[in-house]
Amino acid sequence: MNNMDKSSIYLDTNIVADMIDGARDNHDLSLELLKILTLEEYDVFISEDMLSTIYYISNDKRATLEFFENIIYVDWQVVPFGRDVIKEATHLSLAQGLDLEDTLQCLCAKSNSCDKLITNDKKFSNCGIEIVGYERFLK
Repeated sequence: MNNMDKSSIYLDTNIVADMIDGARDNHDLSLELLKILTLEEYDVFISEDMLSTIYYISNDKRATLEFFENIIYVDWQVVPFGRDVIKEATHLSLAQGLDLEDTLQCLCAKSNSCDKLITNDKKFSNCGIEIVGYERFLK
């Protein structure tokens, strides 16, 4: 795949948590996803906000930090929400009763021109980019 064809993928917090924590239900699927993203050289994006959230919920702080060092900081784009994304997400969440965290993630993906957002949330706020789960992406 040449760089002109390279897709940009945004990973929701639950996907990255699945990769780190072997006890989570979707751990094996997440590792399959990680392998494909790496082998096919996707541009992977996550929010910087996600790092503290994942660390906080992690049962193995050391493994989490090692994942950050070895995967995230090496190969992935770690991007901020920024004031405009936060403002729009807050407005949409108030006006439409949306989940703020999902809306922030979606708008962050959109503002970074990602092609798809991967999540295992069944009801994810759609802000105009393609939202897929493991099964659909791994087909």
